Amino acid sequence: MRPTDKDRLSEQPWRRSSVGTGAHGPRIYDWARVPLGTHLPPRRGHWPLARHSISNLSEIACYICYGPRRTRLLNLVWTAGSRWHVEECFQQAENEAGLDHYQARSRRAWYAHTTLSLLALAWLTVTKKHATKVEVQQH
Repeated sequence: MRPTDKDRLSEQPWRRSSVGTGAHGPRIYDWARVPLGTHLPPRRGHWPLARHSISNLSEIACYICYGPRRTRLLNLVWTAGSRWHVEECFQQAENEAGLDHYQARSRRAWYAHTTLSLLALAWLTVTKKHATKVEVQQH
């Protein structure tokens, strides 16, 4: 971030919000955004979204957001936090479906391996969900 952006950010109200539950409990951060109004189509918004940890105020992570002008801060926070779900999914695919066990020499081979690994993960997830549901119904 440029120094002028940080100055504008300090003027904005920070809002504390959780972006979901992690391995060590809720992931709670303070969030703020600064509207940018340059060269946008009507009814569109563009913001740098900033996040900082409650325990370490000097470390700020930033996201660039674009969407409907009336988008609420909470929606931007939820969208930014959804990346953890994607990362967890890929980690699970590496651990359970062999996503990281490939020696592809071509793009087609890599694509086929990735597709089959993610398909296997989807099958495992649905099977586990079904087995849990049947087990709960039997008790």
